[in-house]
Amino acid sequence: MKTGIVTGSVWATRKADCLQRQTFLTVDVGDGQIVASDQVGAGVGDRVLVVLGTTAARYCMEAPIDAAIVAILDAKEGA
Repeated sequence: MKTGIVTGSVWATRKADCLQRQTFLTVDVGDGQIVASDQVGAGVGDRVLVVLGTTAARYCMEAPIDAAIVAILDAKEGA
């Protein structure tokens, strides 16, 4: 898992059927930027929790994704 800040969105007018209801957001994770499937209604500026790899695909009903936003964080300890 990683924490990051949502910086924008990615639009795709044509997607695989299993991705039709997915929204994709760009997330700055400190060491770069990733595109993640939004599962919680996050928006630009939100600090989020992102799961990666197999966990993300399983969370999204086996969709072919590598990253999924699964939480909007209210606070980060030590921040």
